[in-house]
Amino acid sequence: MAGPSDNGGWSSDGSSPEDLPDFPEEWGVIVIPDDLSELSDEVEAVRAELREAKTQSHFADHPLLRALRKIANGAVRAPVLIISMAVLVTVASLFASAWPGPARQPATQRTASTTTTRPTALPALELVNADGQAVSLRQELPAVILLIDGCDCAALVADTIDAVRPEIAVITVSGMFTASAGTIPPTGATPQAQGKAVRVLHDPSGNVREQLKLAAPDGTAAALLVSRGGEIIRTDARTASVETFRPDLARL
Repeated sequence: MAGPSDNGGWSSDGSSPEDLPDFPEEWGVIVIPDDLSELSDEVEAVRAELREAKTQSHFADHPLLRALRKIANGAVRAPVLIISMAVLVTVASLFASAWPGPARQPATQRTASTTTTRPTALPALELVNADGQAVSLRQELPAVILLIDGCDCAALVADTIDAVRPEIAVITVSGMFTASAGTIPPTGATPQAQGKAVRVLHDPSGNVREQLKLAAPDGTAAALLVSRGGEIIRTDARTASVETFRPDLARL
């Protein structure tokens, strides 16, 4: 019997030396033929598997497939990018809305120096009628009040009388006339025109313009539209035509 040195460390009966592990049991019995040509079938099977693997590798590297893979990757990345941008914009908007900015002054403060705040209700003032008697300005409402100091407003008064409904009074307010004997009211008491009430009142002290925050006379009239409850519907500080306030007559 040959020793281990004669057959490469294997014993003559085919058993493995003690220092080498045995083959796994699942491999079964391994027989090495004396003629290697008997393994040609196994060799061809291995070569066929290698050729198939190589063909699949070449097919995977085809330019069309690479382009399809790029398109697929882009199709996946685009929605992710869009969603990410939407999330970033939303977060930025939330931070911008929550971040304290410089204090803004109210618009009323910016315009307080240039805007005159006029009363919304007609003051309870006493004027003088054509007979020299004291009369409340709110005695007959609803009304169109025309302040005609220094104004050649005969046409405006006549047009206003024609434009109002019978239940709406037309009140003209002017200063006192000066005569040699002193200050006296003019002639012409309360005229009636087409069944409409027209009152002629005088304001010698100018209280009406002062209370209503109206400027001094400038050759035009000032018009006020006052409802039955004394609410000032409209104020025209300067007007020479009934057309400026005609649309609001229906509100009286």
